[in-house]
Amino acid sequence: MAVTDAAITHIKEMILNGELSPGDRLPPEKELSEKLGLSRSSLREAVKALELIRVLDVRRGDGTYVTSLEPGLLAEAMGFVVDLHRDSSVLELLEVRRILEPSAAGLAAQRRDEEHLAALEESISHVNAGTELPELIEHDLQFHSIIAQSAKNSYLETLLDALSSKTVRARVWRGLTQDNAVQRTLDEHQAILAAIRNADADLARALVTAHISGVETWLRRATT
Repeated sequence: MAVTDAAITHIKEMILNGELSPGDRLPPEKELSEKLGLSRSSLREAVKALELIRVLDVRRGDGTYVTSLEPGLLAEAMGFVVDLHRDSSVLELLEVRRILEPSAAGLAAQRRDEEHLAALEESISHVNAGTELPELIEHDLQFHSIIAQSAKNSYLETLLDALSSKTVRARVWRGLTQDNAVQRTLDEHQAILAAIRNADADLARALVTAHISGVETWLRRATT
């Protein structure tokens, strides 16, 4: 188990055994890292991950608090990062995305209109090297959703939106653990947009295949 996963597991156990309750403030970073036998950097990464899924509330200048969710819901929410290493369903979902999304991109290149091109450009315009992970995830979901809309096939759009929403957790964890996640995502999205704008269906399909395969390959490595 990765060190960050171990830190998450320790915090989860503190909630399960009643040591931490909803609304409680976590001990100071130095004290908690020493208690758990973890480095402060590993603890920070764990807190960052748990903040992203709204298990912890980091209040600048005040401290870090357990959110007001019921203990059972908190435990369930925190389990996803560790479960990601044992659950093959996410890989299966990515495999289906890799099959369907290139087709949607190809159709988008053939059927795109100025409204959808403008929406894709607008989505990308809000991302830069300083973009934080929550905003990057929001952009990624929006970008792929607009491509599905651009394909102008309502059944395909519905399928892809459902699949995309179920891989958010993997996207979060990749963003936390992989270097240059923002720039890599931005570069790949810009290339996909250019292919769609130029009505190059073959290139759009190839780029989206590579884009999703990159996530799939990373996850296979991360879960072994």
